[in-house]
Amino acid sequence: MPPQIETDEHKALRAAVAALGAKYGRDYITRTIAEGRHPTELWNEAGKLGYLGVNLPEEHGGGGGGITELSIVLEELGAAGSPLLMLVVSPAICGTVIARFGTEEQKRAWLPGLSDGSRLMAFGITEPDAGSNSHRITTTARRDPASGDWLLTGRKVFISGVDMADAVLIVGRTETVSDKEGRTGTLKPCLFIVPTDAEGFQKRPIDMELNAAEKQFELTLDDVRLPADALVGDEDAGLLQLFAGLNPERIMTAAFAIGMGRYALSKAIEYARERTVWKAPIGAHQAIAHPLAQAHIDLELARLMMQKAAHLYDAGDDIGAGEAANMAKYAAGEACVKAVDQAVHTLGGNGLTREFGLASLITAARVARIAPVSREMILNYVSHQTLGLPKSY
Repeated sequence: MPPQIETDEHKALRAAVAALGAKYGRDYITRTIAEGRHPTELWNEAGKLGYLGVNLPEEHGGGGGGITELSIVLEELGAAGSPLLMLVVSPAICGTVIARFGTEEQKRAWLPGLSDGSRLMAFGITEPDAGSNSHRITTTARRDPASGDWLLTGRKVFISGVDMADAVLIVGRTETVSDKEGRTGTLKPCLFIVPTDAEGFQKRPIDMELNAAEKQFELTLDDVRLPADALVGDEDAGLLQLFAGLNPERIMTAAFAIGMGRYALSKAIEYARERTVWKAPIGAHQAIAHPLAQAHIDLELARLMMQKAAHLYDAGDDIGAGEAANMAKYAAGEACVKAVDQAVHTLGGNGLTREFGLASLITAARVARIAPVSREMILNYVSHQTLGLPKSY
């Protein structure tokens, strides 16, 4: 890591994005959810200011930065109570994969729009029978020998923001199935840009208890015909290309969680300073103050690991970034859940009212523990990849 964790430019970016987030705030996000619409105004303004594509190449309309800068954007919007979940998906995963492995034509077609927010791309990897075990993916791409087109067939679940997206970056496989279950057991992934208006592409909203502006969808792909140039990157280098998107996804999920935790904690601190019982603000009592201090420490530690992961990724160290990104996502998810829980507890009954707006974060905070990979799978990763222990699966 560099001696200075954040440069003056990074600090200035934080301040500018925080100001934008404060302009909209939690009330704006809550209102858009209640109205059943997306936070379009915030998305558009963030795009015009260059924040959405801060990680994408300058020659294609981006800011020329990296995941370090994009994670700052998401964290600060979250800390202001107005996070944009699709930052994780459109510029961080899809934009990064296309920028690193796409053809010049794909870059010209997609990166300018992803950078300014005028176009949006979702990401489809999870399947009904392939959750944590992505090697069980059955979405299959096969060539039409007559035309050279790809034909894509399969199902995906829990795909965010498909109703907002122009296309979905779909993870499929191309090898011939051979075992009795219809799977080889070895993933040979390929990534395809699939327009959401393609024939044979269907989306169905999933009824979620989670109250968020971004909806979740199940996708059905029934012989979706794609031109040969819909394939992103090399058909034989799929895993490298896939993790080029999954590592930023983990880093950005950490940023999302840290921002949410910071927002909840700020509300609890404000309340603890002002709420007076028995002649003193409740924040003067260690039973209130110490858990809030612990939550702050946990969030700061998670941020340090997130910064390390982002630095390694931007430096081109995919292996080092993979380990750090998993650890950052784990630490941030745990810190976020604890911060939100302690914030609600600090407010007591008020923590469950709509007026203070913290109760809805109880459900939202758990997303960082579950997605895009569960904390148990991260512990498995650290156990056998970092510690060298044998696999249990």
